[in-house]
Amino acid sequence: MDANSKKIALRMIPYGLYVLTAMAPDGQVTAATVNWVTQASFNPPLVAVCIKADSHAHALVKQTGVFTLNILGKGQGALAFTFFKPAVVSGNTISGELFHSGNNGAPILDNAPAFVECKVVEVVDGKGDHSVFIAEVTDAGVNTAPTGRPDDAILWLKDLGEKIFYGG
Repeated sequence: MDANSKKIALRMIPYGLYVLTAMAPDGQVTAATVNWVTQASFNPPLVAVCIKADSHAHALVKQTGVFTLNILGKGQGALAFTFFKPAVVSGNTISGELFHSGNNGAPILDNAPAFVECKVVEVVDGKGDHSVFIAEVTDAGVNTAPTGRPDDAILWLKDLGEKIFYGG
């Protein structure tokens, strides 16, 4: 396989940006920008999320079995960059961002336009460097209703600049 062709072809898959959050019973929190996310079923509502196997998010989601996908909107590139680094919790903020606990206990970022709370139903630990978490959407909320198409309101990886890539 031609490595450059593979990289270019895989980078042609569009990616939205989300902040995945989880909280353990002992108060340990993770918050990480993720982009390999897709809806996987209508009934029950399922999403599939890929999480890097050696990350804190992977370990905590596997431990708790729940997480929240905070959906980022246009103009929230700085927020995406904030969670490229390990999260720091101080009071009711994660890395300086206000949050509250969702029904499943995972943090919901107050500035996220929308969120889905999820319960893991299956984990596929494959041969690669990410695992696929399949999760049922147990709750959802919209903090800022989009105008026009909902998928046009989200922050896309390409919105971060022409030199920012993931995948390939």
